Amino acid sequence: TNRSALLEEVRSSKSRKFELRDIIDHCDEFCRDQHGSRFIQSKLENASMQDKQMVFEALVPTALSLMTDLFGNYVVQKFMERGTIEHRRSLATCMLGRVMELSLDMYGCRVVQKAIEVVEKDQQELLVKELQGNVMKCVRDQNGNHVIQKCIERTHPEAVQFIVDDFMGQVLLLATHPYGCRVIQRILEHCKHKQVSPILQEIIHCTAELVHDQYGNYVVQHVLEHGQPQDRMAILQHVKGQIVGMSQHKFASNVVEKLLQFSDVETRQVMLVEMTGEHMGSPSVLVMMRDAYGNYVVQKALDVCQGAQRDHLINAIKEHMPAVRKFTYGKHIIAHIEKLEAGQNPRPLTGGGHRPQPVMDPSGGAMPPINNAGGYGLGPGLGMPGVMGPNDFVPPGGMGGFVGGMQGMNGPGLPGLSPLNPIMMPPGQG
Repeated sequence: TNRSALLEEVRSSKSRKFELRDIIDHCDEFCRDQHGSRFIQSKLENASMQDKQMVFEALVPTALSLMTDLFGNYVVQKFMERGTIEHRRSLATCMLGRVMELSLDMYGCRVVQKAIEVVEKDQQELLVKELQGNVMKCVRDQNGNHVIQKCIERTHPEAVQFIVDDFMGQVLLLATHPYGCRVIQRILEHCKHKQVSPILQEIIHCTAELVHDQYGNYVVQHVLEHGQPQDRMAILQHVKGQIVGMSQHKFASNVVEKLLQFSDVETRQVMLVEMTGEHMGSPSVLVMMRDAYGNYVVQKALDVCQGAQRDHLINAIKEHMPAVRKFTYGKHIIAHIEKLEAGQNPRPLTGGGHRPQPVMDPSGGAMPPINNAGGYGLGPGLGMPGVMGPNDFVPPGGMGGFVGGMQGMNGPGLPGLSPLNPIMMPPGQG
């Protein structure tokens, strides 16, 4: 790399203290260099308004190309965070007419997300509108899907109606897509009831297919955790009679656990009837307890059921205690019951009780909380603050950001995705 003498000096100097004014004539070069970018960002944190303005005027002519640069994009984002309203407006103006192009770029998509977070509402709406007609292209893109999610999170629900419209009639296809399933979850969280309702109805209608899909199961879990009682009951009606079979499936078993956890007493009773009945000529509870996934459903039922329901389940298990003791997971379930009966809270099982790891949550983590307590569409419908993306965001892979975490869902993150980097510092390279 042909670096200027000044950049080389800044990179290697340990004695001389450089300031922003010293590098103005080399601003573009510094922005595109790892150490130079880091230098500018660190200085912007506490720079005077005069120095900020001086650097800004130097980078504006090449701002658009810096947005898609490996290190330059961080400087642009830093100005959006630390600059003035005028700086933000100027940068957003540079983006007009190029939002789609930037959204599909690995680095540009981060700048678009940051802009949607920080610019004034009038410019925010202009940026978002440029995606109209290209929603599906963005949703299926490893970079663009993050921009669509940010639009849903941070703009007014009416401003993203065009996104919801494009999803109607395609929910099954998109809910089983590694990126589409994320966007559906954001729609359910942030849009109003009249917007969510058609999407929700499609999800419920496709429940049987979604619960067995490596991505679709998370969408159904999201509805169960954050939806209204009637949504849970509607899903139960679609899986009724299949509880034992689903409990033995790698992905569907997680849906059964969520249904047990968040349902009311009446819904649990319907499920317990199946769990304590017969399945293909054998006691259902035995079939589930000997299964690598089903035994976790039994544990969840023991934890969430109360009173007579729990007693009924425990009695059903005790009827087959000699057989239970021979199962791989039998000793754990027996210990679980003994602690419950002693009035203790059983700890999560270890050793032989580890749940086999399903595919990671495509949204980058567990289902996120919504802004209201009453279910979909009852809150203000405004976006939540925070960063998105599988490397910064939604439990699998230790990706942080979402509250809680799916049980047993740790796993590697999806490769090649471009989250918004909140730190704004290029990664260190030797």
